[in-house]
Amino acid sequence: MYFWITDPTYGIDSDYEGDFAHSEIGASQVYRIDGKTGEISVVIQDMEKPNGLAFSPDEKYLYVVDTGISHRSDGPRTVRRYTVSADGKSLQAHGELFAQATVGLFDGLRVDVHGNLWLGAGDGVHCLSPQGELLGKIRVPEVVANVCFGGAKRNRLFICGTRSLYAIFLRTTGESGS
Repeated sequence: MYFWITDPTYGIDSDYEGDFAHSEIGASQVYRIDGKTGEISVVIQDMEKPNGLAFSPDEKYLYVVDTGISHRSDGPRTVRRYTVSADGKSLQAHGELFAQATVGLFDGLRVDVHGNLWLGAGDGVHCLSPQGELLGKIRVPEVVANVCFGGAKRNRLFICGTRSLYAIFLRTTGESGS
C-alpha cells in the first residue's frame, strides 16, 4: 500500500493559517510513501502549490490540484492528470492539463464511482466528467475549500465553505477511496 500526499506551504506562509516559518524543504511537492518500508519518494516536483489529490476509480489516473494563483497573480489554478505506472509507484512526466478554474481556484476534490471529479471552487462545487467537461455546478454563496462523500450510502456530498458547512444528497456515490 502506498500513501500519496501533497505538501503546499499554506500552514507556514503566515500566522493567519498556522505559524510563519521558512520551508525546510524549499519546495512544494507531491510524495508517495511506501506503507511497508516507510520509504518516501518525490513523485511530482514541478507544481507551484500542489493542494489535494484523488485517484480515478481504476487507479489509472492521479488528479492533482495546483493552487499557485494564491501566491502569484498569474499562477496556476488547475487540475493536472497523471497516468499511474502499472506497478503503482511512478507517474508519467509532467502530466496533462485536465481543467482550469474559471472562478477563483480549485481546491479540495473527490471522485465518484463513475470517475467524475467534484471540486471545490470560488463559486461552489464543480462536477467534471472523466474527460474534463463541466457537467454542472452546485452553487454555494461562499468559496468552497473541500468536499467529501459520506453518509450510509456515500451519496451525500459534504461541502466545506469559508464559514459554513453544507450537505447535499446526490444521484451518485463517492468512490470508496474518496
